[in-house]
Amino acid sequence: MSIKAIKNYSGIAPPILMIGIFMLLPIAIIVVYSFLEASPYGGVRWNFTFDAYIQLLFEENLDGELEFNAGYLIIAARSIWIAAGAVIASLLVGFPVAYYISIQEKSKRNFLVLLITIPFWTNLLIRTYCWILILRDTGLVNTGLQNVGLIDGPIKLLYTDGAIVLGLIYTYVPFMVLPIYATLEKLDKRLIEAARDLYASRRDALRYVVLPLSAPGIIAGSILVFIPSLGAFIAPELLGGGKNLMLGSLVQLQFASSRDWPFGSALAVVVMCIVMVALIYYARSPARSQGGKIH
Repeated sequence: MSIKAIKNYSGIAPPILMIGIFMLLPIAIIVVYSFLEASPYGGVRWNFTFDAYIQLLFEENLDGELEFNAGYLIIAARSIWIAAGAVIASLLVGFPVAYYISIQEKSKRNFLVLLITIPFWTNLLIRTYCWILILRDTGLVNTGLQNVGLIDGPIKLLYTDGAIVLGLIYTYVPFMVLPIYATLEKLDKRLIEAARDLYASRRDALRYVVLPLSAPGIIAGSILVFIPSLGAFIAPELLGGGKNLMLGSLVQLQFASSRDWPFGSALAVVVMCIVMVALIYYARSPARSQGGKIH
């Protein structure tokens, strides 16, 4: 190997080493653990088995026979449904915000982007606890509605799927705003002016010009919101009360309370596969490969 080749490889060695140690190695450990036998006191026994994956769909009855159990599929479906709801709601909130920022002066844009990132300066656990104070029976919302006479008693807002979605939106909506803003910032405003000159209404200009060209940002933002929402733990645990489990909460329970590391690892692998499918869909989407089209 030549000295030049060694220098080239030495330049990329540090990032490859970081990726291998902090990403690939933990994933490999989780995958290996998912095929091992659970130890009664936590940890694993080094006996190769598919029991953790079988447990995802089946359980043993009193006769020792396997029966189909849809419980974990229901949890997975609920997690995907809640994560999808968080994506849609974040898009409805984030797109107008991103568009508004993109049409401002450059100096003002930078300040508005800074405001979008301010919530990340505060610990996520503290921010989520604040929503408990807002949504509980004696919280700001119920107290305010009762004071103005709109309701006679408190409405159940906390410990519901709606509260979980609200917590996910509040946490991850910046991940929707920033990619869309990055796309809209590069949008040639003359295209909108041309559409208006051709007697297109504001709605038509938005539908046929702005939305198609902002599709890469929308898809990127949707992926960035969907992935952490699917494996979220804090919002379902605090705002959902741990009543309706999501995949992130279920994984945590296996490692903490149940001490079933192989099953927790198998769940983590399944979540990772779902995420990979979403990423592959994003990578192969027409909007991603073609950069959006004006129809």
